[in-house]
Amino acid sequence: MKRAAIRSLQSGFVLPSAIFLLVVLAALGAYMTSLSRTSHISSALDIQGGRAYQAARAGIEWAAWQVVDPQGLQPSPTPCPASPSTLTLGGTLTGFTVTVDCTRTLTTDGPDAVALYRIVSTATSGSPGEVDYAERQIQASFGK
Repeated sequence: MKRAAIRSLQSGFVLPSAIFLLVVLAALGAYMTSLSRTSHISSALDIQGGRAYQAARAGIEWAAWQVVDPQGLQPSPTPCPASPSTLTLGGTLTGFTVTVDCTRTLTTDGPDAVALYRIVSTATSGSPGEVDYAERQIQASFGK
């Protein structure tokens, strides 16, 4: 009779251990899936941020090209492009809206008249509050 009593006390030990291991492994799997998803989203946002920076930089270069006027078509001093100007970009920067603001200040440097230009370029993609929203702003100043 002692053997039967001992067996009945030990018969349910494996089931709670197996359930515990299954719960721990399921929680670990869910955590790793969440971590992987977060890593992929972070990488995608990093790439989108880099693209936004390049789009804003393209806006700065466009405005500077308008001001520099290498062909000499504009009377001196060259006026800023209309502000704000909205640019549409193609290629890998499609989907970004680039807004360029330019202000010109006339000043003198001794006997010379100098035009100071301040260009602010803002590139945005998506809508604020969305997961894929990206915005970068670059400012540049120079004199001519």
